[in-house]
Amino acid sequence: MLPGYRDPYSSRPLTRGEIGCFLSHYSVWKEVIDRELEKTLVIEDDVRFEHQFKKKLMKLMDDIDQAQLDWELIYIGRKRMQVKEPEKAVPNVGNLVEADYSYWTLGYVISLEGAQKLVGADPFGKMLPVDEFLPIMYNKHPVAEYKEYYESRDLKAFSVEPLLIYPTHYTGQPGYLSDTETSTIWDNETVATDWDRTHSWKSRKQSHIHRNAKNTEALPSPTSLDAVPSRDEL
Repeated sequence: MLPGYRDPYSSRPLTRGEIGCFLSHYSVWKEVIDRELEKTLVIEDDVRFEHQFKKKLMKLMDDIDQAQLDWELIYIGRKRMQVKEPEKAVPNVGNLVEADYSYWTLGYVISLEGAQKLVGADPFGKMLPVDEFLPIMYNKHPVAEYKEYYESRDLKAFSVEPLLIYPTHYTGQPGYLSDTETSTIWDNETVATDWDRTHSWKSRKQSHIHRNAKNTEALPSPTSLDAVPSRDEL
């Protein structure tokens, strides 16, 4: 575990669920490298897709190719944590911003070079949750002490705006279940995390982020936002 790491909401150390989540993503990065995949879409198993997901994602990637953008990771689903300032819109690419401090790894596109950087950082000896690790790697994490353990922090990270996938459930909603939040401490299986004690404050924090995290410069036209959902495609 990264020395001194504590969850920002509950002050607990890393959980076994968070370790499992990290290992799942790490195994994907390794496969990307082993198979030399130029670009890979990574999606967790508890998400819902926006209307015309496939069409919008393909259009975004085509625009990125046309603009010859140098990228290594693109969030397509996340929780934006820095909301005081809008994120910088990417010139010549609609609906794309430079990613600031973000939570969640619901979905992202990763390049071969991006996977190589993440694996090359050798995170196993200084592990923390994967959604804390990624902002460190693109140098947007607010805790300077954590960043000191990773010398190279130049991952080229962006985010689609508006997002293309969201969680199926949010903290506190009926049906919400988290293998990372409700787990046992990484070095003591007798100590379980107490989600009920912390979820009220965390839920309020999530609601605050959800309302305010808008990058208006990157939003699409009102006509595209008003499209009626259908089941024709993801």
